[in-house]
Formats: sequence, C-alpha cells, structure tokens
Amino acid sequence: MKRIILAAGLLLVAGGCSNKKLAELQIDTKNPTSVPSATLFSNAQRNLWDAMNETNVNRNVFRLFAQQWTETTYPDESQYNLITRAIPDNFWSIMYRDVLRDLKEASMLISAEKPLTDADNISQKNRLAVIELLNVYSYSVLVTVFGNIPYTEALDINRPTPKYDDAKTVYADLLKRLDAALASLNSSGGSFGSADLVYGGNAAKWMKFGNALKIRMGILIADVDPAMAKATVESAYSKAFASAADRAALQYMDAFPNTNPLWLDLVQSGRHDYIPANTIVDMMNTLEDPRRPAYFTMKDGKYVGGIYGTTNSWSSFSQLGDRFFTPTFEGLILGYDEQLFYLAEAAARGWNVGGTAAELYNKAVMASMSYWGVSDAEAQTYLARPDVAYATAAGDWKQKIARQEYLALYNRGLEAWTLYRRLDAPTLRPLPGSTTATVPKRFTYPAQEQTLNGANVQTASTAIGGDSQDTKLFWDVN
Repeated sequence: MKRIILAAGLLLVAGGCSNKKLAELQIDTKNPTSVPSATLFSNAQRNLWDAMNETNVNRNVFRLFAQQWTETTYPDESQYNLITRAIPDNFWSIMYRDVLRDLKEASMLISAEKPLTDADNISQKNRLAVIELLNVYSYSVLVTVFGNIPYTEALDINRPTPKYDDAKTVYADLLKRLDAALASLNSSGGSFGSADLVYGGNAAKWMKFGNALKIRMGILIADVDPAMAKATVESAYSKAFASAADRAALQYMDAFPNTNPLWLDLVQSGRHDYIPANTIVDMMNTLEDPRRPAYFTMKDGKYVGGIYGTTNSWSSFSQLGDRFFTPTFEGLILGYDEQLFYLAEAAARGWNVGGTAAELYNKAVMASMSYWGVSDAEAQTYLARPDVAYATAAGDWKQKIARQEYLALYNRGLEAWTLYRRLDAPTLRPLPGSTTATVPKRFTYPAQEQTLNGANVQTASTAIGGDSQDTKLFWDVN
C-alpha cells in the first residue's frame, strides 16, 4: 500500500514539474506582461533627460526659440513654426506617455510592496518620494510650456478625455507635493540604487535636487505671486545644491543607444542642420567671453554666428563646440550655476537667501565658467570688466542678471527661453524681414488633443486667452 501511495506521489510531482515547464515556455520574455518598478523608473528618467536635452526639431526646439542656435537649410523652427512637424504633439506625448505614465506605474508597483524590515520601509518611502520629485518636475515643465494642462484627471484610463486644470492652481499644488516628497525622504536609507541613472540611489542628493527645484519654481512666480515665491525660495536655499557636484546630470555612454541624444542629432544623423546663432555669438564677442572656445569653433579666426531665422551656409559660420559632438556629453536638467542666478535674483528682490545680489551673481558666473572649463583667473578677469561687473554693467538688476544667466544657460534651451519670457531680457533679435513675428510665449495645444479632446481643449484655450503661441501664461506678467 505504501508503495502505491509513493508511486502516486512521484507521478504528481513529475506532473507538476511538467506543467510548470509548459507554463514557463508560454512566457514571452521579450514582451513581458509586467515590468519591474526599477526598470520603469530608469526608463522614465532616461526619457525625461533625453526630452530635455535633445535637439530633434520634431520635439525639442527650445534652443532655437532662445536664439542660442539657428538652422541652416530648413529654418522653419527658427521662424517659430510649431505646426508643420507637430512639435507640441510630440513633446506632449513624451512627457505624458513616456515619462509620467512610467512614473505612475512604478509608483503603483512600489506602493503594493510589503516591507519586511525598517530598511525596506525607508527604501520604499524614498523611492516613492524620488518618483514624486520627478512627477513635480515634469508637470512643472508642462505648465511652463503649455499653460493649463490635464492634471487631476490625467493618466486615468477611465478618463480618455481629461479636463484641463488651471495652471496657477496646478502650480500651487505641485509646490505642496514637492514639500511632501521632501518631508518623506530619509537620507539615511537607500532608494533605487543602480537603477537611478542620475544620483545612484543617493537620497541626500535627491533632497538637494528637490530644494533646487523649489528655488526654480519659486522664481518663476516671483512677479505674479511674490509672497508665495519668497516663502518658497527662502525655505529651500540653504538645503539645495552646495556645488556643481550636486547638479542633476545624467552621464551618457559612448555606444548607441546610450549616447547623448545630441550625438544622434549632430553626428549619427550625418546632417548639418544647426550652427550657433548670431544673437548669442555677438553678445559674447562684445564681452570677450572666455567660454566661447567651449561653446563655438572659430571661422577664419573669429567667432561668427549664423543669421537667426534665415537659411545659412553651414560651412560659412562657426560651429558648435567639440563637446556637443561627444557621445558621452552629460545631459543636464538643473544646474548649480542656474540655481545661483536664481538666488542672485531673489537677493535683488530683497529676499533672504544667504548673500547679496552681487555676491551671488559673481558666484553664478564663476560656477558657469568652471563648468565649461574656464580657469578661475580668466573668470575673475571677465567679472572685473565694467560691462560685466554687477556694480557697473548696463541696465537694472533684471537686465544685468538676465544677460549673464542667458549666457550661462547655453545648451539649456527651455530654461533660457523661460528666462526671456519671464524677464523680457536679454534682448533677442526680430526675425529678418518681419515686423510682427515675436518669440513664442508658449506651445499651442497638440492637434491630436484638439481632435480627440476638443471640448476640454476649447475650455482651456478660452481660459488662458486663446490657443496662440503669443498668449502669455499666468506667470508671464512683464
């Protein structure tokens, strides 16, 4: 009897193993039905950094709108054409589908975990907080680019036609979410580890990033809500980036597909579509700026920018500096020098941010020079020029700071474009032959949204004053 039972048991085990193997064979390992949260987070990070750093004219035209670069054969985007290539549609899709959606999925998976130890609990909270920091960053970009956007009903599969929320209300909520995320971060614990492509899972670095983001977000609303802006910046300045080592940079690799997206656009494409614009080149020539060798090459012994907004012969002008053609060139979304310029502006407004406007202005210029490989001696000589020194440079504090911040934000198209929209400085060029075309104030809403979510788009358009690229957003009151 015992032998019969044993034999039956062996058959069950054998049958179970066979069924298990059959089930395993039915799994498509190349198209999994579920993805680990860490993979989703890494993918969202990579998509976000790529979106903010690339120069593909189908998606990212911010360097062109800031007149840092101009085009050669096809100048449509330098002439502020957003429609032909469906640029708003493509940028919108990347931010919602490839960044925010992946972050939401990662958050859902992490929230479902059951921590077994205190360390696991801290790690879970830290991972959720880091995701929230990138959520806030991404939504703040969408508000800065479009205005009113889907927010409270966004990313909900049950709401295929989400309403558009008031941008100012969204922004205030983002600041609350940012504070909550920072409060839940614990620098003594881990987070994503090597899956974090920017800070390697270092929660303390993410805390600095969150506070640097608070400074940027506070400054954006300085003219429309001074009290909130002041409180936001003053609460963050002492806990933000302490040096360039804290900057939010993704280090790309030297082999495709992990190269800097600029390399794909400038080298692998085999195209010669971009050259430095005369707007920034002429400004830097006037100041004899020592960053020029890093920013541009020489043409016949001089730095010569292409004429902004027209066709240009690629070989007749200066080219982009060598590092822009390097596959490992880092991608940056928030820098130390950028933060210092914001603090200089805050000090000029009379806020308490640990230094005077002149002190922070000087530190910001020095930080930018260092980042681009300029020696301290050259930087000090530059700062001593009467047309650069804070005490003697032309214009009021907005013009002084904006001029140098604009130059420091080379290769940071969105931030440079936003600076111009926010302060109306420095002066950018009119389009040749046009008396009406002005630098766009925003992206228009995607054509696909107008087709599939037309009623909500129309409501949003009416609320902001019209779906035009010349419509000022709520924070743009100058």
